[in-house]
Amino acid sequence: MRRIGMLTSGGDCQALNATMRGVGKVLYNKLEDVEVLGFKDGYRGLMLNDYRVMRPSDFSGILTMGGTILGSSRQPFKKMRIIEEDGFDKVAAMKKTYRDLGLECLVILGGNGSQKTANLLMEEGLNIVSLPKTIDNDIYGTDMTFGFQSAVDIATNAIDCIHTTAASHGRVFIVEVMGHKVGWLTLHSGIAGGADIILLPEIPYDLDCVLAAIERRHRAGKRFSILAVAEGAISKSDALLTKKEYNKKKMESPYPSVSYELGAQIQEAIGREVRITVPGHTQRGGSPDAYDRFISSRLGAAAGRLVVERRYGQMVAFDGFEVTSVPLGETAGRLKYVDPDGTAIREAKDMGICFGDE
Repeated sequence: MRRIGMLTSGGDCQALNATMRGVGKVLYNKLEDVEVLGFKDGYRGLMLNDYRVMRPSDFSGILTMGGTILGSSRQPFKKMRIIEEDGFDKVAAMKKTYRDLGLECLVILGGNGSQKTANLLMEEGLNIVSLPKTIDNDIYGTDMTFGFQSAVDIATNAIDCIHTTAASHGRVFIVEVMGHKVGWLTLHSGIAGGADIILLPEIPYDLDCVLAAIERRHRAGKRFSILAVAEGAISKSDALLTKKEYNKKKMESPYPSVSYELGAQIQEAIGREVRITVPGHTQRGGSPDAYDRFISSRLGAAAGRLVVERRYGQMVAFDGFEVTSVPLGETAGRLKYVDPDGTAIREAKDMGICFGDE
């Protein structure tokens, strides 16, 4: 019997179940003698040998379900090789579970940190197939990650809903979108939602540029302005700080996030009310949209085929509209950033959208 392990790690998203369904259906359709073991709560379940046997029926009826039926947890990669005070060795425990259960392969669904741990386990001798999960769409080596488009839809809807109240009251509104290190989610939802100003981690902003954009709209008779601001947006002055200096500033700041600090600065400068909206974890929630169900099914099926063919050490990926795979060692630990000089930014600027840099 071929025994295959599976786990979902890191932050949840809408299409984890749909992707597992794609994997499971291929395994049970293509292999006559296979058993799938699902580890509970991500790598923690692998460490603690906490799993459930996943039968074909477990992969039915979950295409439209958000979250993950296996549960998830965050296990920081930088702590993976640190031995706990009680002597618990996380890497050794995961390897022991893998071997004690006689697993042939481990299928891992996760984002950047999870991919790094997957690569670590591969380097330790385990057979791994991974899938790119993140609402940030920031995994290097794939044009698209599952969960991204559903999050874009939710963030866009938040911006859409702000339009009516912003127009009614003539206010400046800031909608804070998830994304600490990269701005794909903010860029897509900002353009789709008709935001006037979009601030991304990759393009440090100048407050004067932001104020000038708001003033231009005011002079043109526009009663309101909407800013889509990534969690990780950063001013030009803060971008000059060292990482240690910047973290110290954030720790000492009276503001919970950059959006609140920026809102206070704008309000003081223009003398008009500024309101902040933070959709937060709603961007991870609910059912996957049709696009995510489609690409998740394809990615899951491709991962299942890699397992069937015993092609390990790979992450399934999108290259344009085609599903392919890339060596795990080439993608793990690398981020896919928004190109400040890319065509999407240029086209948005041509439409009059301000990115705070000019």
